[in-house]
Amino acid sequence: MIKFSNAIKAGVLVCALAVSAAGQAADLTIGALFPLSGPNASYGDIFGSGANLAAEHINADNLLGGKLSIQYEDSQALPQQGVIGMNKLVNVQKVPYVLSAFTGVSKAISTIATRSKTVAVNGGGVGPDLAELGSYFWNIIPLANVEVRAIIPYLVKQRNLKNVVLVYVDDPLGQAIRKEMETALPGAGGKLVEALSVPATAQQFGGIAARVRAANPDVIYVASYGSQQSQIVKQFRDNGIKQPFASYTAFSIPQVNAQPEAVGSVYTSQNIDWDSQDPVTKRFVDDYKKKYDKMPTAYIANYYNAVRMFGLLAQQLVKKGQPVTGENLLKQRIETKSFDLVGGRVTFADNGTVTMPMQINEIDGKAGKVVGTAK
Repeated sequence: MIKFSNAIKAGVLVCALAVSAAGQAADLTIGALFPLSGPNASYGDIFGSGANLAAEHINADNLLGGKLSIQYEDSQALPQQGVIGMNKLVNVQKVPYVLSAFTGVSKAISTIATRSKTVAVNGGGVGPDLAELGSYFWNIIPLANVEVRAIIPYLVKQRNLKNVVLVYVDDPLGQAIRKEMETALPGAGGKLVEALSVPATAQQFGGIAARVRAANPDVIYVASYGSQQSQIVKQFRDNGIKQPFASYTAFSIPQVNAQPEAVGSVYTSQNIDWDSQDPVTKRFVDDYKKKYDKMPTAYIANYYNAVRMFGLLAQQLVKKGQPVTGENLLKQRIETKSFDLVGGRVTFADNGTVTMPMQINEIDGKAGKVVGTAK
């Protein structure tokens, strides 16, 4: 897998050659604000593989009459670094459209997006309050309230796992999931036995494991991401905790799925039929497997879709003879409403969010399996 951090250091512009706007006026550049270094750099690689493939397809189809390039900036999954990268993309690169990730980063850059009339599209962060960041901030991923509401009935009613301990990162994402758990569990017949917060930078969890053992829940819901969630899983098992884990889409990353200690864990993600014969989904799956020799994940599809959506919107603006600006992209999205993307036709709500069917996945030490679905 390509390491984007190395590519940035080498001065390489991923997906397409950097070109002079004066020389080729039809060429377009969008931005991507991903973690390219630090403990969450693996997400940058995952997200970027989907974005890059979409750009390749757009260029191969000559959708825009010129080349589409993606300029990557390193957020390190930290709000302050995200603001630095966003300012560079908006004020120096002058991009009209930026791919965002992580709840804290997305919230931090949303005011810049609104002020500069730059579209920011999130395909990875799931904090429910990301739906409230203004008309220039869009979400192409179901948010955490949807994921929590999808998995709670499965845990309580189908698996009889009623007593839940929540271990959550102390940031906007974790706080939002705690709030949703407190609201949704009692109504489904479950109980939040205890909610234990951990700092975003923590990597040692022996003390938290002791508190989980004392609480003796039926299931442990982990609301974290990156290397931290892998360490939680391993250290809890090392400390004798045998209860199953549950989580949201963040558990889909290869590091967790490859952990022997994670076998039996369940997590939600949007429901995508990878065997679908619709042309967009089939092309995406076939070309991704050919390029990376493995199946894609929902995260990868999200960022493919985010770039593809830009291509579809920009194509309409080019046909109309209108400049590809953030303001015009927003107007075109409102006019178009629905888009043929990986997984089927997607319609945006007025607040820039999408609602999709969800699935519950189980880590089985192999390729994983789907064990339930939810509307």
